[in-house]
Amino acid sequence: MRVLVVTNLYPTSRSPFSGTFVEQQVQGLRRIGIEIDVLFVNRVEKGMKVYWELPRAVQSKLVSFNPDIVHVMYGGLMAEVVSYLVSQQPMIVSFCGTDLLGGSFFSFLRWVTVRLGVLASQLATKRVNGIIVKSENLVHALPKTIDLKKVWIIPNGIDLDRFYPLNKAESRRQLGWSERAYHIVVPGHPGHIRKRHDLAQSAVERLRNDGMEIELHLLFEVSHSEVPLWLNASNVLLLTSIHEGSPNIVKEALACNSPVVSTDVGDVRERIQGIQGCYLTLPDSQDIAEKLRLAIRGFSRVQGRIKMQDLSLENVARKLNDVYRTVLDRQHTHCHVPEEARPLFDKSLGSTDKVRGS
Repeated sequence: MRVLVVTNLYPTSRSPFSGTFVEQQVQGLRRIGIEIDVLFVNRVEKGMKVYWELPRAVQSKLVSFNPDIVHVMYGGLMAEVVSYLVSQQPMIVSFCGTDLLGGSFFSFLRWVTVRLGVLASQLATKRVNGIIVKSENLVHALPKTIDLKKVWIIPNGIDLDRFYPLNKAESRRQLGWSERAYHIVVPGHPGHIRKRHDLAQSAVERLRNDGMEIELHLLFEVSHSEVPLWLNASNVLLLTSIHEGSPNIVKEALACNSPVVSTDVGDVRERIQGIQGCYLTLPDSQDIAEKLRLAIRGFSRVQGRIKMQDLSLENVARKLNDVYRTVLDRQHTHCHVPEEARPLFDKSLGSTDKVRGS
C-alpha cells in the first residue's frame, strides 16, 4: 500500500523538536511494510504563504507518487485545503487536540488564527472518508452531523525501543541534576497558557515551603533522544494542561515506569488507570502539591510499561493499516462537495470540485 502523508508538524534541522510524534508514526508505518511519502508543509519557516503553495505541491505528489490513500496528520487549514483538492484517492485526517479544541493564547491574533483553524478542521471533516482522533474527548469536538462510522480513536504510538527504564542515579549524573533533590518534569512551551505552568510553579512552592528540596525542570526544546534521560531522572512527570488529546509524554513516562501526576485531560485517565503511584489532580495548586507529595514519597518506579505495549509504534501502525483498508473497501463512488463544505480560500485551490464520499 502507498500512503501520502501530509503534515505541518515534522522535525527539521532548524526545528528538531517539532512533530516528533508524527515522525514516529511514519516510522511505525514503514516498519510494517507500508510505502510512505511525506509532504511536509513547513509553516514554521515559510509562514502562512506555505498554504497558498500547498495546492501545487499536493497535485505534484499525487501525480509523482500516485498514492492509494492520503493521510493528513493534523487538522486546521492544511486539512481543509487538502480535503478540497483530493478527488481520486480516499482521504483520512488525524486530529490531535488544538486543531479541534482551540485554546487560550496571550496574543489575540494567535487566538483568532487558532479559531479559524478549528473552523477549517470542521469543514474538512465533512469531506474526508476517515477521521482519526487521539482521544475520546476529541470525538465530542467533531461536528454533531459527522457519521461516527468513519471515526476511529487511535492514540499516537511510542517507541518502546527508545523509552524504557534506565538507572535513575546514572540518568541524573548525565544531566547534571542533584542527587539530593526531588525532580519534577513539566512538559510544554512555557508561554502556552493551556499548559498552566503557573499551577506547577505554585504547587512546587507549597512543597518547598514545607521543607522539601524540589527542582522543577521545564521539558521544552529538549532533543527527543534526551527525553528518556529526563523521564528516568525525574521523580514524577507533572502535566497541568487545560486540555490535551493523547499526550505522548505521559505514555513515554509510563514506558519508562516513571510516576505521572496530571490534570484529567485527554486520555490520561485511561492511560494511568490501575497504575499505583500515578495520580489525577484537580487544577488547584494545593491538590497538585498533595498528589506530587504522594508520588514522590511513594513508588520511585511504577508498573506502567506493561500497559504501554499495546501502543508500540508497530501496534499502532497495524491499527492505522486496518483503517486504511476499511476506508479503501468502503470507497466506491464520487460525490460533489456540499455547499456548506466549500473551502475557506476557494480562489487558491484551482478547479477541482469533487471529492470522494464516505
